Amino acid sequence: MSTQNFKHPKAKEWEHVLLLFVSGLLLFETITGLSIYFLPFNISNQIMVLLHTIIGLVFIIPFAWYQVRHWLIYRSRAMNHYKLTGYVLMVISIVLVVSGVILTYQAAMSTNISRAWDLVHVIGTFTLIAFSGAHIILIIIRDFKAKQLEVLQQVRKAELKYTFSTIIVSIVLFAFVGLWIYGYQPVKLNNKFPEEYSYVYGDDRPFAPSLATTSNGGAYDPITMGGSEGCGTTGCHEEIYEEWQVSAHRYAAMDVGFQKVQAVMGEQNGPESTRYCGGCHDPISLFSGNKTIYTTEDDLTNIQGYQEGISCIACHAIEKTDVKGNANYVINQPNRYMYELHEGKAAKFISDFLIRSYPEYHVQSLQHKMFKSPEFCAACHKQFIDEEVNNVGWVQLQNQYDNWRKSKWNHPGDPEKTIECRECHMPLVESDEPASGDDLDYNRTPDDGKHRSHRFLAANQFMPLALKLPGAEKQVELTEQWLQGKFKIPEIADKWEAGPAVPVELVVPEMVSPGEEIKIEAIVTNNNVGHDFPTGPLDIIQAWVELTVTDQDGNEVFTSGKVDDKNFIQQGSFIFKVEPVDQYGNLIDRHNLWEMVGVRFRRAMFPGFSDKAEYTFGCPSTIQVMEEEPETTTAYQFEAPQKQITSLHVSAKLKYRKFDQYLLNFLFGEDAGITAKITQISEDNKTIKVGPVKSTVTESFSSGGP
Repeated sequence: MSTQNFKHPKAKEWEHVLLLFVSGLLLFETITGLSIYFLPFNISNQIMVLLHTIIGLVFIIPFAWYQVRHWLIYRSRAMNHYKLTGYVLMVISIVLVVSGVILTYQAAMSTNISRAWDLVHVIGTFTLIAFSGAHIILIIIRDFKAKQLEVLQQVRKAELKYTFSTIIVSIVLFAFVGLWIYGYQPVKLNNKFPEEYSYVYGDDRPFAPSLATTSNGGAYDPITMGGSEGCGTTGCHEEIYEEWQVSAHRYAAMDVGFQKVQAVMGEQNGPESTRYCGGCHDPISLFSGNKTIYTTEDDLTNIQGYQEGISCIACHAIEKTDVKGNANYVINQPNRYMYELHEGKAAKFISDFLIRSYPEYHVQSLQHKMFKSPEFCAACHKQFIDEEVNNVGWVQLQNQYDNWRKSKWNHPGDPEKTIECRECHMPLVESDEPASGDDLDYNRTPDDGKHRSHRFLAANQFMPLALKLPGAEKQVELTEQWLQGKFKIPEIADKWEAGPAVPVELVVPEMVSPGEEIKIEAIVTNNNVGHDFPTGPLDIIQAWVELTVTDQDGNEVFTSGKVDDKNFIQQGSFIFKVEPVDQYGNLIDRHNLWEMVGVRFRRAMFPGFSDKAEYTFGCPSTIQVMEEEPETTTAYQFEAPQKQITSLHVSAKLKYRKFDQYLLNFLFGEDAGITAKITQISEDNKTIKVGPVKSTVTESFSSGGP
């Protein structure tokens, strides 16, 4: 029989179209997998993630078909090292397919991919490479031992065809990578200052008088600094986004008081001076170069990013900070994922898929260890005015960081005793977030199922309601609990004292007599606050003691700290506040800090310190009981009956509000009826007994006699 037209089964198997197709797909999947793992984040790698996923799904059917066919051919043969490596390869391939499908589903439908399945997929890839090489080399060695030259030549020719065909299939697939790269049109960014931008503080300091700057010193397109909503709508950070959405960081630029004051500052001191505020309140407009051309309130609120204030990117893209304050930080413009800045549902789906399936860059570029340090917060939570703003010289303003640094809460090198900013203002909450877990905190683990709240609870119980933000009622409720020391933080419960954060305690005499001078003390203690109480702009904020003395029937005998019907605090009350002045000694009472050169009065308490309000008044013996006037119009005279006082009830309440009423009236007009919510932080009550009138005894003595 002639063998001229006979093709050996081994050669046929090497040239089988299904094998060539499966091998080409497998080679493409292997190379792209290695590229994704080893090469840096870039457009081509992101395209390979997408094609790796698509081809991987396409691969399943021909792979299953080939595996079944191959098994049916060789299942009856005796076990040897060729067959053993083949079985191992089949198992590894199945593991890769299963893990790949799971990872694809998680990236498309879940919040993040599983670390375990990702590790299985990566290890499976390297194992596949090792055993594929061993399996193919062993078979080639075996085929080279063929005794018939014609068979050997056929098999060698088939093996070469297999090799080239596999490579060609893979090259064709990589051609799609090239076409995608060529066809992809990223959003064009306008990283330039407006033509009319003013460099009044010098060409090398475009963002001055703010100390904030960009990593390259240039402008950033506002679209790259915003987009916080996308973090919540991906399905990944919904919990954090909901918390942030009603936080002071979010409404830092929306704050109606800030906008009004900033508009006045722009008109009186030049629009460039509003950059002083921008680094902490409005970084998106600052870095896009829009803090020059706008002067009116309406213009300022129309700047892109106004609705985001301190956006997700504005915080998470900071790469360096300094404790000098005044927004002394350097921010980087992170590369965004493909289609992340595009509009449309398809673009949104693809970018979300890429972030979840290829998360390394997302994590590395936006999650830094320095976020966990108080020094990171110091960049904005420390403020001063200097000559560039007030035309006089340096003046220290609010300084939460140094308050904390010098306080009893800071024990350098001992985290078990130290309470840091984030432990208070970003307490741990139960979480299903991909961002849950942390192995960088001394008391946490990567799988603790918690994240740090992005509500940034502090002391603004006015603005969420004023702006009608989603979830404002809950935010205000939690803020009031926070101010009252009722907000529980298990993480640090054993580090501080139980009870109100700032308690008030009355010191009163046990008994007094009518006509006697009564001395009352209300002692206020900064018990559990990590910095001065109160803190922030104390020319705006008010905390005061409301003291009320009533008799046994509730009739008022003495008051201080009452709020009248126009929402002003009673004159002469004990108030924590600051009275800043300009260079002529005039009071700064409109938050016109650009004119401030010093203070003429300041009352605040350092952590652990107390202050004392003192009151003195005479104890009455009786009080007039007012009766209703008779309905008759007949005029006559009568005397109100007098009632004996037997006891006095003393109530001291520490109260707080975010905005001084005078400032609100100035900004919005008295007729607007805007007033700040008042929160009662703590209270103490005591009773004084009122005894009988002390008698004065005069004795007469006579000496001598008749």
